Amino acid sequence: MSAAVRVPFNVLRPGDDRPAIEAAIARVLDSGWFVLGPEVAAFEAEFAASAGASHAVGVNTGTDAIALALRGLGIGAGDEVITSPLSAAYSALAIDMIGARPVFADIDPVRLTLAPDAVAAAVTARTRAVLPVHLYGQPADMDGIAAVAARHGLVVVEDACQAHGATVAGRPVGRGSAAAAFSFYPTKNLGALGDGGAVTTDDPALAERVRRLRNGGQSSRYHHDETGVNSRLDELQAAILRARLPRLAAATAARRRLAGRYRAALAAAPVAVPPECDAGHVYHLFPVLTEARDRVQADLLARGVETLVHYPVPIPRQPAARGWSPADCPAADAACARLVSLPLYPSLAATAQDDVVAAVLSLSR
Repeated sequence: MSAAVRVPFNVLRPGDDRPAIEAAIARVLDSGWFVLGPEVAAFEAEFAASAGASHAVGVNTGTDAIALALRGLGIGAGDEVITSPLSAAYSALAIDMIGARPVFADIDPVRLTLAPDAVAAAVTARTRAVLPVHLYGQPADMDGIAAVAARHGLVVVEDACQAHGATVAGRPVGRGSAAAAFSFYPTKNLGALGDGGAVTTDDPALAERVRRLRNGGQSSRYHHDETGVNSRLDELQAAILRARLPRLAAATAARRRLAGRYRAALAAAPVAVPPECDAGHVYHLFPVLTEARDRVQADLLARGVETLVHYPVPIPRQPAARGWSPADCPAADAACARLVSLPLYPSLAATAQDDVVAAVLSLSR
């Protein structure tokens, strides 16, 4: 971080949760059990309860959570999965990992998530599933997407990697769909001190298959019923997540409070603030839109405010996507050219946020 930065984009060092984290780590070290042990089992039960799901299965990453949920539902080679062009590329890479083809449907330019009418237009005879992304903590239009999926007999797996604790129309994300995938990458609303992920579902058969697939396809030790992968949430990360999970609700409340302050203070700013389309938004990030992103980022940095761009290149425009023959997504193209994220995290002090606001308000139009 530059010495000139007064307000960093994020702070990942443990804060007042450090004693709980250190105690959790010590508990694992003393146990001598480091893979698929009691910490993982306990975290899976606790996280499932917090997510309003019957089952949670811990895996190595959020990417693996998406891939294993889809594979657990029988999706693979020759199948198409419709997803958003505006996300981290891992959403689509997870589809590619299982031999399926990502198909991109454009976003709602206001909500910035998958548009149901675009999903309907993208359905072909090969379409098996829809993977909506709850971007920046804002839930996708799940009622609209579920209606399209029901008409065409498609399964829905929700990419909730940025949406821990989010609700859509009052219900937890993932409820009503086949499964949801979560990431515990350190920057997430519920972050580990390394990689981690989980699949949540109300389907016991799917949960059992994902458990088998994450562990090499083993039904019991050294008995591999099918070809699986090595994708196990380790005991240390599970213990750390157990220490942090009880703080998630308070952290979410802090994010929403900070977002509300931004919304009120930036109402007349020379940037546009995307609307809150659902009260269940958990504000993993706080993006704004501007026609002069490079200048805005440079000006804010000169004033000591660090920003980041999530995401500058739509997934269909990535060189890695060429083999998927992606369709044009003009709304995503337009958003990716204008989005920039302001600092927002639970420990952000009001005085620091006021500095961010002052810097943004000082920008020329």
